Amino acid sequence: MSSISNRQIVCDVLIKHGKKDRDIIALCSDSRGSASLAPFAEALPEQFVEVGIAEQNLVSIAAGLASCGKKPFVTSPACFLSTRSMEQVKVDVAYSNTNVKLIGISGGVSYGALGMTHHSTQDIATMASIPGMRVYLPSDRFQTAALFKHLIKDDTAAYIRIGRNAVADVYSDKKPFAFNKATTIRDGTDITIIACGEMISAAKGAGEMLRSHGILARVIDMYCVKPIDVAAVEKAAKETKAIITIEEHVAIGGMGSIVSQIVGSKSPVPVINMTLPDSPVISGTSKEVFDYYNLNASGIIKVALELVGNV
Repeated sequence: MSSISNRQIVCDVLIKHGKKDRDIIALCSDSRGSASLAPFAEALPEQFVEVGIAEQNLVSIAAGLASCGKKPFVTSPACFLSTRSMEQVKVDVAYSNTNVKLIGISGGVSYGALGMTHHSTQDIATMASIPGMRVYLPSDRFQTAALFKHLIKDDTAAYIRIGRNAVADVYSDKKPFAFNKATTIRDGTDITIIACGEMISAAKGAGEMLRSHGILARVIDMYCVKPIDVAAVEKAAKETKAIITIEEHVAIGGMGSIVSQIVGSKSPVPVINMTLPDSPVISGTSKEVFDYYNLNASGIIKVALELVGNV
């Protein structure tokens, strides 16, 4: 288990590259503490912009900087960034084709105890629905670091959801990273489990435990929700009997919805989407919320056993 959160890794990568590239600018909405950006502000004060609690302005300022050749990285709580600034994201960033990277921090139910006002369980759907906007949910510190090294180099807008707490290591620093390609964590021929973000650990654990039940589960890390790896989904649909998707998001418009569209139009097999409910989510820690809604390894195993028995 890592004691380092993905948000800390984002800051480390931005500082490292920001010292070499003065065009890299970090902006936040009175959230440098939540974003773990305080070290960046201290190390590179001339490349840091504090906008205050004004998400719409935050995004528009970043778009203006990008139009001048800068490389802005916007950080703000995902629950606010993905709702309050939707028009600015749509028009100033995506439609205007500006190189703005939007980092939704404390995504999903990271702010679990604060309730629905601070949950971001719709951000995948809202951001993925905007033409030209990419959506990423890295799973651990190694994948986060590798992803941001790529995003620093390219010039296309993206939304990246980052959790608040430290998460278990899924990979290592020696694991090759394929940009915009899903990672097959383990192979299998009976069933496929597709996950993203913090749900990867649960999917990986379930895949390992299903073996004792005689089920060979393929586990896929779909960190690139958009552009999704269509080939990986089609391959799973052709080579396994059913697919389970699991995500820290509501069912409508999430990663599971995108997977279901691909499977339904190409190689139909049963698909079960494990998601948060279409109702206010309970308050509690991330683990308490996940366990309550069975978004964990045991929940995946139960669904898999039922699904394999019916196909």
